[in-house]
Amino acid sequence: MLYLVATPIGNLSDITLRAIETLKSSDYILCEDTRHSLILLKHYDIHKPLKSYHKFNESSQAEHIIQDLKDGQNISLISDAGTPGISDPGAALVNICVEQKIPITAIPGPCAAIQALSCSGLFTDRFQFWGFLPRKEGEIKRDLQQILSYSGTTICYESPNRLIDILEHIQQIDPNRQLVVARELTKKFEEVFRGTPSEHLIHWGTTAPRGEIVLLISAAPEKNNEWIHLTPEEHVEFIQNTYSISRQEAIKIAADLRGVPKRQIYNLIQKKE
Repeated sequence: MLYLVATPIGNLSDITLRAIETLKSSDYILCEDTRHSLILLKHYDIHKPLKSYHKFNESSQAEHIIQDLKDGQNISLISDAGTPGISDPGAALVNICVEQKIPITAIPGPCAAIQALSCSGLFTDRFQFWGFLPRKEGEIKRDLQQILSYSGTTICYESPNRLIDILEHIQQIDPNRQLVVARELTKKFEEVFRGTPSEHLIHWGTTAPRGEIVLLISAAPEKNNEWIHLTPEEHVEFIQNTYSISRQEAIKIAADLRGVPKRQIYNLIQKKE
């Protein structure tokens, strides 16, 4: 059996009794960083072998792990913090287990995305998890256009050194959008800051963001979906002029929002030229 065990995202007390029992009864524990996870295990007097499993070795380790599971071993998977499988290599191992019909169960517990959402003050009836935003300029603009058109709250993970850049992008696109930045959740310097992009830029410009960061973006007001009444060609022109991007990028964004192949929109535009 593969056990997906949620571990604290900061405060070591945020672990369930069931999680401790599961880790103690496992044949061994998979983790991202053995040095980091050893702190938790020592704190709870858990003496089980730790094996490194991260994005750089997941392919080479998978075959051995799967064989151990097939041989009847009980293996726990933990991440550096929070619920495994959420924006970490654990998802790949879970997929393999599902394909090979190996039993899996999850031991619930802390998750930074849900922790941030619950105290954000934003709409919680409908939300999406976006993970980490891309690094390339065009891809960031494309993703933000989709996120800012979503009718619920969006949850992203972000690094401190990229937060200002992302906030500036949102400021250009939608300066009135409400944002929440939650950092260092459950830790000594926990902070939840709410406001518009410009308010965030002032705050984080004077108080440099540090630690683990969750960025939450409020739901789109109805007027943000006015593109529904535009033709595909008009939609592309609107995106291109509004966000000062190339036509190819605008076509890709329009296609993603409309749920159609970008070739379909490209062909429509070609016919008009």
